[in-house]
Amino acid sequence: MKETLRYLAGIAGPSGYGSKSTAEQVSQDCCSSVPSHLTAIITGATSGIGAETARVLAKRGVRIVIPARDLGKAAEVKDEIQRESPKAEVIILEIDLSSLASVNRFCSEFLALRLPLNILINNGGVFSHALEYSEDKIEMTFATNYLGHHFLTETLLDKMVETAAQTGIRGRIINVSSVIHSWVKRDGFCFNQLLNPKNYNGTRAYAQSKLANILHVKELARHLKARNARVSVNAVHPGIVKTGIIRAHKGFITDSVFFIASKLLKSTSQGASTTCYVALSPEVEGVSGKYFADCNESDCSNLANDESEARKLWKQTRLLIHRLLYQPTA
Repeated sequence: MKETLRYLAGIAGPSGYGSKSTAEQVSQDCCSSVPSHLTAIITGATSGIGAETARVLAKRGVRIVIPARDLGKAAEVKDEIQRESPKAEVIILEIDLSSLASVNRFCSEFLALRLPLNILINNGGVFSHALEYSEDKIEMTFATNYLGHHFLTETLLDKMVETAAQTGIRGRIINVSSVIHSWVKRDGFCFNQLLNPKNYNGTRAYAQSKLANILHVKELARHLKARNARVSVNAVHPGIVKTGIIRAHKGFITDSVFFIASKLLKSTSQGASTTCYVALSPEVEGVSGKYFADCNESDCSNLANDESEARKLWKQTRLLIHRLLYQPTA
């Protein structure tokens, strides 16, 4: 109850920010401490929270790379950013996060540019009502929200470590998750069922992918610490924002609940605030393997904190990616 009242009132937490804080406010306060010539890759930046994150970071002088499936929408976002910030550098490259081959091509194209990489924001996501499969024959929500981002991060990690070593600026990886991850129970999180579910439910699949995003953060943080890399990784819950993901939940439950609870919904800028805070704030320097909500460190579910579950998912994911890329079926 106390946390609900804090959220509704927008009361600031230890960071000085709360549920009503905006990306503009957070990034403005960090402005004096943001190093120059940063480069950020932001997936899902053609609309909603991702587009707002790109706009605000570009306004603070960050070079933005937008991986996009819809290049037309990406071009529109680029135009909007540069109208507001004429000096902003925005690079668009094609990607389909549900396809490992496409993610691999994107990474090759980005690395060929020989740019530094300071910030990686894994923000893109889909919600699918019906059971669909990616070209790799993986359930579409899991393929896009988790598997594609895992492979993207893995492929670009050495570049981030190298950039941090050369510049002395700690790299930051951010997985955009959701509080809905806490709906997943241990017996409902079976790797093979995530790939090819027998009884598909869109909300359950979305929640499972968001739990996987946090488990990825937990295990990657452990690996980065073991290699003394100057790169941190954290997960964020943006809040409930009326974006394309929310609009995809059509039907009586969504229409009625979200009408009644409209005062609980965040604006897009409020939704992007936690991502911008974790990406730029000096207060988060060196913090890794944590979960943030409303611009403050928060608690995730017990399952999301389970080290053995994170390690198991990591191993299963690596084996799957290797099989799909290097041992494709005929």
